[in-house]
Amino acid sequence: MTKPTLLVLAAGIGSRYGGLKQIDPIGPGGETIIDYSVYDALRAGFGKLVFVIRRDIEEQFKQLIGSRFERRVEVGYVMQDLDKLPPGFSVPPNRKKPWGTAHAVLMGAEAIREPFAAINADDFYGMHSFQLLSRHLASGSEDYAMVGFILKNTLSEFGSVARGVCQATADGYLQSVVELTRIERDGDAARYTDAGGAVRPLTGAEIVSLNLWGFNPGIFDHLRQELVAFLNRSGQDEKAEFFLPSVVNTLVGSGQARLRVLRTPDSWFGVTYREDRPRVIQSIRELIQRGDYPERLWPEQ
Repeated sequence: MTKPTLLVLAAGIGSRYGGLKQIDPIGPGGETIIDYSVYDALRAGFGKLVFVIRRDIEEQFKQLIGSRFERRVEVGYVMQDLDKLPPGFSVPPNRKKPWGTAHAVLMGAEAIREPFAAINADDFYGMHSFQLLSRHLASGSEDYAMVGFILKNTLSEFGSVARGVCQATADGYLQSVVELTRIERDGDAARYTDAGGAVRPLTGAEIVSLNLWGFNPGIFDHLRQELVAFLNRSGQDEKAEFFLPSVVNTLVGSGQARLRVLRTPDSWFGVTYREDRPRVIQSIRELIQRGDYPERLWPEQ
């Protein structure tokens, strides 16, 4: 049976963090969050890694990150270049940032022919999350999947975050996911600011997507079609992003796909802001002390 692939989205600029957070060490042996995700994926049964990166960080990323895994598993790299667009479309003159998560996943079409998970490079998802997704991908189901987290457990103390807020059926299928981009903690609950500047309440108990998805290769045709529609609408907007949750929402809403929501018991943490880093380091230390991870993930290095 073909093992699933892990597609790691590592091309983000990290403007809020103030540096290249994909290679920032947070473990006692110099491990990055990517190291912990790869470790969890390999022990959950994944058989290949594909990294989506930018051309300007390619050499540094391969040397500092990719080389850690190349002796353990098949590793591939694909570039998320701004000009990787369908015929007839061009990059706005002043655009600098990548096109977004859905465009990043589409880059994986160059290297992936099997079921796969897509993850953010800077999010820690936990070992149970990867086990849930691996079992789904190995089941042969045509359904897509998403690992869902509780919103209040995914917020930063140091600024707003973006989350895909989900509605699901009683039997665990996604009904809709809406990308909210300015979510903040509000006491024991949360709030977000909409596009018009209005502040809206959230309970904090909502199920959210943190871009831990499970797909089969059929998603790539859908992404190509939706990218054309996005570029027709917003292709000359220098800040517009082609969000993966928006594509999923369209596919589910139109009946073109079904998506299982896999609820995880794991806690999430990430490094959206540089001030988040000490908490991430402490959380890793606590998981090591609990026995979830060894002191060093790759002791021979």
